[in-house]
Amino acid sequence: MPGFTPGRRWQPAYSPFQKETFGDRALQVLEYSIKGPLFGCRMCGNCLLQETALICPMECPKGLRNGPCGGSTAEYCYVDKSRPCIWYKIYERSFKYGREELLLEVLPPLDWELVGRDSWGAIFRNIQKMGVGKVLRGLVSKETRTETWDGIFRPVRQPDWWKGDSLYHPPAYTEPASELERRLAAGEFVVTSEITPPLSSATDRLIRNIKATAPLVAAVNFTDNQSATPRMTSWACSTVAIQQGAEPVLQMSARNRSRGSLQSEIIGATALGVRNVLCVTGDSAKLSPSPRDNMQINDLDAVQMLWVLRRMRDEGKYLDGREIKNPPKFFLGAAASPFSSNPKFQALREQKKVNAGAQFFQTNLIFNVDGMEVWLNELAKRNILDKVYILAGVTPIKSFKMAQRLAEVPGVHLPQEVLQRMEIADKSGNAQEEGVQIALEIIGRIKAYRNQGIHGIHLMPVGWDEIVPRIVTEAGLIPEQNVVQELVPAH
Repeated sequence: MPGFTPGRRWQPAYSPFQKETFGDRALQVLEYSIKGPLFGCRMCGNCLLQETALICPMECPKGLRNGPCGGSTAEYCYVDKSRPCIWYKIYERSFKYGREELLLEVLPPLDWELVGRDSWGAIFRNIQKMGVGKVLRGLVSKETRTETWDGIFRPVRQPDWWKGDSLYHPPAYTEPASELERRLAAGEFVVTSEITPPLSSATDRLIRNIKATAPLVAAVNFTDNQSATPRMTSWACSTVAIQQGAEPVLQMSARNRSRGSLQSEIIGATALGVRNVLCVTGDSAKLSPSPRDNMQINDLDAVQMLWVLRRMRDEGKYLDGREIKNPPKFFLGAAASPFSSNPKFQALREQKKVNAGAQFFQTNLIFNVDGMEVWLNELAKRNILDKVYILAGVTPIKSFKMAQRLAEVPGVHLPQEVLQRMEIADKSGNAQEEGVQIALEIIGRIKAYRNQGIHGIHLMPVGWDEIVPRIVTEAGLIPEQNVVQELVPAH
């Protein structure tokens, strides 16, 4: 095990992609021979140890460089249970030593021209550029130490093509980009709902579910290969929704996307009429059926996706600096996980997403409303509740077996009381009805937080799409006369 990084093993270094001089190679060997045993270094070419409490984030199986995924736990990494969640350890140590604010800086994805090479060379060149004497004097003085230190390392970790920071970046536009944004800005308590993408190219059932659900909600979401299992793409489902007069939320997972495909897809999606985008890191291919995809590191994480898309929209530039004559316009969202880890850790993670560009959150499943309140209080301490709209995630539990599976999902807290209710209902043959009643009770309690951080409900029926109209109606989430008008067929 590395000396300073509480991961599982000393991992192999990445292999460089180009021919190097003897001096460069010698420096790489020296750096790796020191940082490997101490930190589990993999020679990523863009060392972040200064920001991550001397714990290397590349120990994360997903290679996430801006914080944990939604499955973070204190016990273990859900991708590899033989090792701890490395980002939980980073947060734990950072908070312990008062360095947590450093974790807010939006850090870049790997530059694959530098991967496998040393980081020290760039640091030495920067010191030389600043002047060795000036650097030494700056480090000795308490007044200039932080500025000097940042001057040495910031240009190395923040290249010109990225320019990440830890500041909040409000949207550059004034008029709502979508109907969903308009309704939220108007103060409505909105409802969005997921609709399950089909397993085949047939769209009959998809269209039926869209027609049944869309009139009762503000927008419909389409997951992007949930559990890393292939289905119809989110953008294809979103296009079908637009054709049916519904407003879609396009979900984009970082798991199988490169930074190039992300930028081209958002241009295409907005050209087709998509105006709401939800960025998620995505489930590991570990959860998918065999044969599995490449389970090496992601090219991007959710925070980096938000940063890239916000800059495309607000600055009109591609990542490589090219100008976009007609920039895409969209309402940008992200996932939030109230129960993924320690609430104060998760609140910092959500703040980083808001700073990067998230304008709305759709949360993971909520069964413990009191726990949700604890999370909201932590968000309030970080002064971001007035900067983001939050839609609380709710699902109707269809069976006791589903409840048992949910109890094991990282990032979901299913109270024992709910599990017992579903078990009793299952024995009496009434599990589906009990699941609906639990969902209605939770929604009723969540509605009490309107104007206290919660702006709506996000329904996740997990394949039970036909139950959504009943839940929306019985939860009193739309006026009754509207429900009657929408459910009566036209003559």
